[in-house]
Amino acid sequence: MTITHAPATPATGASAALPTEAPDHERVLITRGARSGLTIIVAVHSTRLGQALGGARLWHYGQWTDALADALRLSQAMTMKNAAAGLARGGGKSVIAIPAGTKLDAAATHDAMLDLGDAIESLGGAYMTAEDVGTSAELMAVVHERTEHVCGLPPEQGGVGEPADATAAGVHASILATLGEVFGSNDPAGRHFVIVGLGQVGGRLARSLAAAGARLTVTDVAEGKRALADELGAAWVDPAEAHLVEADVFVPCGLGGVLTPEVVRDLRVAAVVGAANNQLASRDVAALMQERGIVWAPDFVVNAGGVIYLDVASVPGADQAALDARIEGIGDTVASVLRSARADGTTTLEAAERLARTRLDAGR
Repeated sequence: MTITHAPATPATGASAALPTEAPDHERVLITRGARSGLTIIVAVHSTRLGQALGGARLWHYGQWTDALADALRLSQAMTMKNAAAGLARGGGKSVIAIPAGTKLDAAATHDAMLDLGDAIESLGGAYMTAEDVGTSAELMAVVHERTEHVCGLPPEQGGVGEPADATAAGVHASILATLGEVFGSNDPAGRHFVIVGLGQVGGRLARSLAAAGARLTVTDVAEGKRALADELGAAWVDPAEAHLVEADVFVPCGLGGVLTPEVVRDLRVAAVVGAANNQLASRDVAALMQERGIVWAPDFVVNAGGVIYLDVASVPGADQAALDARIEGIGDTVASVLRSARADGTTTLEAAERLARTRLDAGR
């Protein structure tokens, strides 16, 4: 592993989120943006299957080491996601750390994107970025001013746009597959779903499930999302109490780490299927859900629609029907993972990782 470390915001103390063992990443770049002064981290976990692909996150962190831990964790997950999805792509992630209490205006955000472009360009093509939490297709266009290694640009600039529709479609297909495995029918009509997070993906998912006749309980940290709940006739619950609602499926679509041992012990659902990355607070949570008889569809399989879209749609002459079928096929992959876990008596996490590692080993 090569770590390039330019002057960065000093840590105010050790972060509990950092791994105690050395990361197995190929390269981690930590630099201070020349224009923005912000700490930028680009983590390239693996290029075994091809150029690393993963989004750019612009987020507030208490200290820069929290951002480093996030980049390490998310980039590793991208390796598993891209491999499980059958893409000829490795895994990577970039994170721009906004210090707590700091708010970026449009000019500062623009500078941060230019700095990110410079950081990515310095890696010589090992990593390609795209939009993620806190960024957008429009901001990727700014990154593109400094590097060619970016996808998901606005359609008016020749890009394929943001992948939220594809991500939501893949999660929807995963939910149907999980319903089939758990209840014997993949029909969501009459089923009760608790959706946590009504952002670009969660909001789309709420609409598609409501249209299919599902009963919804929803929540978001942004009170303004109540309007969507009202529109869809969904019940609203406080975010801190969402996991206590008795339902069929718990659908985490916000930030990661929501599935802690405490939350899982309180869950009153048959399954968990959602769009959020890195849902497990720790690996042992997968075993805890298995013990409780809760079927968890692994996040890095479920939410692969976006990265499939970015990879496939960016190829000139991409066939839309074939792309739609590929995203719909995520449901088949989820069903296969759930059946494999049941047959082998393993957790669904282990079954999904086994699938990804098989594909990674084939690409050595």
